[in-house]
Amino acid sequence: MKIYITNKSALVIVDVQNDFIPGGALPVPDGDKVIDPLNQYIQLFRQQGRPIFATRDWHPPNHISFKEYGGIWPPHCIQNSWGAEFHPNLKLPKDTIIISKATDPNKEAYSGFQGTELDDILKSKGIKRLFIGGLATDYCVKNTVLDALELGYETILLLDAIKGVDVNKGDSEKAIDEMIKKGAIGIKLDDIVE
Repeated sequence: MKIYITNKSALVIVDVQNDFIPGGALPVPDGDKVIDPLNQYIQLFRQQGRPIFATRDWHPPNHISFKEYGGIWPPHCIQNSWGAEFHPNLKLPKDTIIISKATDPNKEAYSGFQGTELDDILKSKGIKRLFIGGLATDYCVKNTVLDALELGYETILLLDAIKGVDVNKGDSEKAIDEMIKKGAIGIKLDDIVE
């Protein structure tokens, strides 16, 4: 599989935040393993002068996804906390466009498109092809990819730069299968032609 970073391409990095890395409030097993490959993708996109987006959970302290408010998760990625910060080893350029999601206490939002301006910004930049990686495969990556496909973007899933929670064994595999069945193209770094 050979894929080009075209002048209509953007990189979307999903939720590589301290709380989702081992040591955080809601760690994705091996979540830190996405950082090196993502840094390599970042470098490629920078060299080509293409935009880089980073989504983040940016929860109010009383968010509906938290156990004490009826959700299934421990409190995580609370606005302005250490846990909500991007992991310090992720080398985000200064001009990265940050997309904050799940900011409404009463709304779940696993997708980077849900209740955000991501689609509008991408359209305003003429972006047609999205390269998506990050955390977690079976939640926010999956929902962001499925929304991107639904919105008509050519969607490239970075298989070497995603990790899942696997609340139930096999969730991540199922999520990857579902994304690819719906039209995402799964690639690894070596598939990109410079």
